[in-house]
Amino acid sequence: MKKAFLPLLLMSLVFITNVQGQTIIGQDKYLNTITTAVPFLQIAPDSRAGALADMGAATSVDVNSQAYNPAKYVFSPNIFGISVSYSPWLHNLHLDDGINLAYLSGYYRPTEMDAIGFSLRYFNLGSILFTEDGIVGVDYNPNEFAIDFTYNRKLIDELSIAMTPRFVYSNLTLGQFVDGQETKPGLAGAADISLFYQQDFKARGMENSTLRAGLNIQNLGSKMRYSSGTNRREFLPANLKLGVGYEMDFDGFNKLAITGEMNKLLVPSNPLYAEDSMGRPVYDEYGNRVIAAGRNPDVSVPQGLIQSFYDAPGIGYGRNGNPSVFGEELAEIIWSIGAEYSYRDLFFFRVGYFHENKNKGNRQFLSLGAGIKYNIFNIDVSYLVSTNGMTSPLANTLRFTLSFDFASFNKAEIKNQGKLR
Repeated sequence: MKKAFLPLLLMSLVFITNVQGQTIIGQDKYLNTITTAVPFLQIAPDSRAGALADMGAATSVDVNSQAYNPAKYVFSPNIFGISVSYSPWLHNLHLDDGINLAYLSGYYRPTEMDAIGFSLRYFNLGSILFTEDGIVGVDYNPNEFAIDFTYNRKLIDELSIAMTPRFVYSNLTLGQFVDGQETKPGLAGAADISLFYQQDFKARGMENSTLRAGLNIQNLGSKMRYSSGTNRREFLPANLKLGVGYEMDFDGFNKLAITGEMNKLLVPSNPLYAEDSMGRPVYDEYGNRVIAAGRNPDVSVPQGLIQSFYDAPGIGYGRNGNPSVFGEELAEIIWSIGAEYSYRDLFFFRVGYFHENKNKGNRQFLSLGAGIKYNIFNIDVSYLVSTNGMTSPLANTLRFTLSFDFASFNKAEIKNQGKLR
């Protein structure tokens, strides 16, 4: 029988009867990780961003900007690009199931003020052998994918906006029965809205400098349901990315870009449910569990987006163990910082650090990477080292991205037509 504990773990996050249960350890540690459907949408799919601690909202434009901030495409010096990336998953555990993430993206600039882009993200969860009542069933490969398109437009010379509709498909169980209900593939529609600002200016002692800022609100869309026999629907991983970066061009050959980014899920936090003296759940007259702290997470998508900024229970996040909603909301913010050095825009070296609160998922790692660019050809690799003493799905794994970025085949003609500078 092939190993399949990762798919089973992911399915348990979707089908578990009550994902709002909390765990309190001691008096000052409150574990309250937010779970959503299709978490593969939050995985950084390419090697450049992977080497920069999964950042991309405010870094310089590249072919894979679709995954982080599509509004960057209109600032590309080229008019067309395409890229493919591959990320082995749980390679460090020596599984033989072929769990991986593949990513295809591209863009095209028809005019100076406009750009369009697309991407396809495919997550293969390996092989799983289903059994029922001890009887071996079918051998199945659970998988998920998302496909999206974007339209990007400059509002002014330094500022652009992009709209990105997305279709999401998640087939985890091949119609198997879970808790007596037949499952089905999850389907959802979503969209991103993003802004990007880039300003070049002269700085003392430098050839040039560039200030960048980016904002992306991702995966705003319908909830996902895996069974027609239940009203239970899961939130998509809607999130807010906000970043700022500064690039220094020292002499026309050597550049250093430093970027920071914050990321917050825009879905409700899990509340703390009331329990009696025996530790049993307490229910109201309608059969619903009584909430002791926090707010009801079973709300609409728009209400959940707004509620995500103030609904945390806050137990154990204040001073001396006192409740602090603000403290827990701050703990839900993921922070990243990274630096990219380039020589002649030919060789690239990158480093980053990713930090998530230990009570909100505890993803903490150092990332490294390098890249080479020759003419239209680009290849990037990244490597991740966990810093929290836990095994990361990408720990000690090389990720690869191959991309091609094309300038105009007839730039003089396009310039004469007024399409590009």
